[in-house]
Amino acid sequence: MTKEVRHYLQVFDLDKETLISLIKRAIELKELRKKGLEERPGVGKVLGMLFEKPSTRTRISFEAAMYQLGGSVSFMASRDLQLQRGEPLKDTARVLSRYLDCLVVRTFGQGIVEELARWSDIPVINGLTDSHHPCQILSDIMTVIEKKGEDLSKLKITWIGDGNNMAQSWIQAASRIGFPLYLACPEGYFPDKDIIEEARKEADFPIEIVTDPKETVKDADVINTDVWASMGQEEKAQERKKVFMPYQVNKELIALSKPDAIILHCLPAHRNEEITEDVLEGPQSVAWDQAENKMHIHKAILEWAMKLRD
Repeated sequence: MTKEVRHYLQVFDLDKETLISLIKRAIELKELRKKGLEERPGVGKVLGMLFEKPSTRTRISFEAAMYQLGGSVSFMASRDLQLQRGEPLKDTARVLSRYLDCLVVRTFGQGIVEELARWSDIPVINGLTDSHHPCQILSDIMTVIEKKGEDLSKLKITWIGDGNNMAQSWIQAASRIGFPLYLACPEGYFPDKDIIEEARKEADFPIEIVTDPKETVKDADVINTDVWASMGQEEKAQERKKVFMPYQVNKELIALSKPDAIILHCLPAHRNEEITEDVLEGPQSVAWDQAENKMHIHKAILEWAMKLRD
């Protein structure tokens, strides 16, 4: 009988109850750490991290999470593996399954993590692809809950800028967890239409996409943004700056939101591009709490994926 393997490749892989339980567990783990209490159910477990893209927060927060759970980490840059010489993903997946207890993958194509998961006997976790960033979205929502309370359905949550992997993960989360989401993106830079359509089919609240950021942020409780050129789009950075400048999150824009609105940015931030220095460093910014929460949510995800508390 084939054992159940818990992969997490996109938000829609999990039901609402599991997503909420991961966020609640992360909040609990954060409180335990503040009190100096440790839970180390991962002793003897090894987390593999296969990265094709550079990373600060995702890499270090997953490493810290695994160490705090009592386990160890093996970091692998794809250029150092036989993948560079043409070894098939299915061979790599089956071999790593014999060495590791879980695998976090940060890469370009969503198909890569799906192929690795298809052939792995261990959990595969998407640490970022061009299509989805499913772990980041949970730390973002955790931050919103900490600042605004558990009832997300009463909030006006907004996204300003590129319809990128983060925007798409927000769309899936709005649909699956249940809250309204309002996005402002330039024409030609909307999220993937199939992801939007699938999300709207099950959504109990509006998921609206317009081109006017002022319309979107009016009376907003939460304003979220991200870089205008993601990894792999660097050659288009100058072109994108021209298109996205009207979508800059600055004092004039956030003045249209509620006075106690919070500003999220998953970082790294390009100051005075998608967000101004004064807003990022201002009292409404929660970017640093958001960054910390990655570590706590990753602990919860690792516990769940490896069934350390079952």
